[in-house]
Amino acid sequence: MSSSNNPPLILASTSVYRRELLTRLRIPFEVVSPKVDETPLTGETTLDLALRLANAKAAAVAKIHPDTWVIGSDQVADLCGAAIGKPGNFDRALAQLQLMRGQTITFHTALCLMKNDVHTTLSIPTEVTFRKLSDDVLENYLRAEEPYDCAGSAKSEGLGISLLEAIKSDDPTALIGLPLIALTGLLRDAGFAIPATK
Repeated sequence: MSSSNNPPLILASTSVYRRELLTRLRIPFEVVSPKVDETPLTGETTLDLALRLANAKAAAVAKIHPDTWVIGSDQVADLCGAAIGKPGNFDRALAQLQLMRGQTITFHTALCLMKNDVHTTLSIPTEVTFRKLSDDVLENYLRAEEPYDCAGSAKSEGLGISLLEAIKSDDPTALIGLPLIALTGLLRDAGFAIPATK
């Protein structure tokens, strides 16, 4: 990454997808695991869950790294009010794709930028409509890409795009896990130069 006079920055995440996305901005950053319990609260909506977890991840890391800007992010997929998590294996992924066949899912991607007591938390919604495809097609996809660490069981940045009929979002990287349009605005407001000066 290029050197710059930007403030220290930490990504509070273990996600390889978020790390890859943040790298696109070409500013130095560190990665620290937030170690946050992601269990939903009773009666919590999917949007509230995403916002709470993004804030909690940033806060957990900001507590041990004071005076440093910390990015927290979380994504919750919503089908008719129910959260759809990461499948973890083939059978659960197939069940998810069968459930979502022909349906429109809302992916709430929440973002928090925090430093000490200063923070901004927001969420970018992405509506994803899945095609009505046969079980054979779904099974072939899962064997080809093995997207078991992705909520919704389909990688839109890969072969999973073939399962989708439409994507509607104001921030195209939100679906992958980190809304860079929103994040760039927050970082600039916090004093970051993007593109960074050499």
